[in-house]
Amino acid sequence: MASLKDTLSGTGVALVTPFKKNYDVDYDGLKDMINYVINGKVEFVVALGTTAETPTLHSAEKTDIIKYTYDIVKKRVPVVVGIGGNHTYEIVHELETYPLDNAVAVLSTSPYYNKPSQEGIYQHYKALAKSSPKPILIYNVPGRSAKNVDAGTIIRLANEVENIGGIKEAGGDFAQCIKVLRDVPKDFLVVSGDDALAMPQIACGMQGVISVAANAFPREFSDMVRASLKLDFKKAKSINDKLVEAYELMFVENNPAGIKDFLTEKGLIKNYLRLPLVPLSKKYQEKIKEYLKK
Repeated sequence: MASLKDTLSGTGVALVTPFKKNYDVDYDGLKDMINYVINGKVEFVVALGTTAETPTLHSAEKTDIIKYTYDIVKKRVPVVVGIGGNHTYEIVHELETYPLDNAVAVLSTSPYYNKPSQEGIYQHYKALAKSSPKPILIYNVPGRSAKNVDAGTIIRLANEVENIGGIKEAGGDFAQCIKVLRDVPKDFLVVSGDDALAMPQIACGMQGVISVAANAFPREFSDMVRASLKLDFKKAKSINDKLVEAYELMFVENNPAGIKDFLTEKGLIKNYLRLPLVPLSKKYQEKIKEYLKK
C-alpha cells in the first residue's frame, strides 16, 4: 500500500452539503464550494464527512454526491470519501458498492452510540480494511462517538492491519497524540481533526489537518498549515491568531451550523440544515457578521 503521506499531507477540507429551501441537495452550491476551496489552495477535499450532515443523507444521495464531487474536482486535488458508522457489516456493504474508484482513501469514523470495547473497535476496523478497495483513515472523534480509540488500539491497527493508512485524530489528548506519533510506522499518516489544535499538533509531528474552517477560509487556513509544516511558527501563529475567534464561533452550538452561517455570510451557500440541526441562534449570527467585518 502506497503511503498516504505522499497525497494527503497539508490541508484537507471536510466539505459541507449545501441544501435548497426544500432541503434537496444544492448541487450548484456544492460546485461553488468545491471550486472555492480548490482555488483557495487546499491540498485535498473530503466528501461525506460529518460536516456534510451525512446522518441525514440517504444512500442514493451519498452516491450522487460522491460522483458529483469527482466530476467537479476533475482530479485537481485528491478526494477522500467518508464512509462510517456503528453497523460494521452495513459499512462493509457500502465500501463494496459505493463508487470509490476515484478516491484515494476512505475516512471512517469510529463506531458511535453502541460504545464497543477496544477489541471491538480493533475488529471493526480490521473488517473494514479487509473489504475496502481504498486505504482506510481511522477517524477518532470521542466527542461524537462517546468512545475514544485508545493509543494502543491505533498503534495496533497501524502496525498489524494492512490497508489501514492513517488517522484523523480529534480526541484533543496531546499525550495520546505524542504516543501515536512515536509508535506508528513512519509511512502512517497522522492528521489533526481539530482546527484550533492543528498548529500545535503539527508541531508535535502531525502531517496536516482535515478542517472545517477551511470551507470558509481555505487560503488563510492552508497557508497557516503550510507554514506550520515548514516549522515557520511565527508566520503560522500570526495567521492562526486571526482565526481563533472564527473557530470558536464555528463550533459554538454545533457543526455544521456555525460553518454554514459563515458560508452564507460570504454568499457561497444558503443557510439551510436538515433536522435535527437548525441554523445558529441570532446572537451568534450577529457575532459572525461582526467578525467578518473585521
